[in-house]
Amino acid sequence: MSGVSKQVDKNRLTADLAAAAVELLSAQCASDRIRLQYSPQDIVKFAEERTLKRAIASAEAVHRFFSQIAAQIKHEDGGSDGNR
Repeated sequence: MSGVSKQVDKNRLTADLAAAAVELLSAQCASDRIRLQYSPQDIVKFAEERTLKRAIASAEAVHRFFSQIAAQIKHEDGGSDGNR
């Protein structure tokens, strides 16, 4: 969708981003519960491989997406690390 000129519904974008932020916080809390209760070695040894791989793929996809956004913010701010 990069480079495509379209009208953005700012209210919808704001609501979608807020909902995503809540869901991401929930996922972070779930990850922290697992991290605090189990060692990485136990997770690898005892977790269902398919479920673990799906969780890793999801985390990597979220990381890639928000890294692109962070890079765009830095680009538009001229490389500064200021808050919007």
